[in-house]
Amino acid sequence: MEDPRLRAARYRVERLQKEETPDATGENVEEAPTTTPAARAAYVEVAIQQAIRRGDFDDLPGAGKPLPDLGRAHDPDWWIRRKIEREQLTGLGPPALTLRVEDAELSERLDALSREEDVREALEDFNQRVKLARMQLLGGPPVVTALRDVDVEVAEWAARRLARMPDPDEAPPARPWWRRSKR
Repeated sequence: MEDPRLRAARYRVERLQKEETPDATGENVEEAPTTTPAARAAYVEVAIQQAIRRGDFDDLPGAGKPLPDLGRAHDPDWWIRRKIEREQLTGLGPPALTLRVEDAELSERLDALSREEDVREALEDFNQRVKLARMQLLGGPPVVTALRDVDVEVAEWAARRLARMPDPDEAPPARPWWRRSKR
């Protein structure tokens, strides 16, 4: 059996839908009943059901996927964490942590450089930032990143570069057919 009050609320909502009022643009807009909370709830329920029938909720982003962070404890900075993940921002955080990450990736970054002067400049810049981070008293974790010896790192960079160079005794790789010239 249906509650008579709910039936009456639905009747009011249906009646109000028939008596649409035009807005400033000339389009018809339905007004929500403001008499009782039950009437408002019925109006909202009817509006949601109509939107479902029209297909307004079809193909929404994330449809069929679980809600992220549903079981986690409340994090007051959830919005900034999501922004950092979505935008893939790096270099944010206390200097101690960012320098540790950079220290771990420094050899790979140096291998991408082609001149010894560039390698020396990158190492001196890294050492300078480590020294500045040690002098600042901003709080956070302590800076435990070690300074890099520029001459040792340049020698290791040169050795890695030499190891990557192709052996001159080996035959060069065959050129692809589309690059072969017709002679």
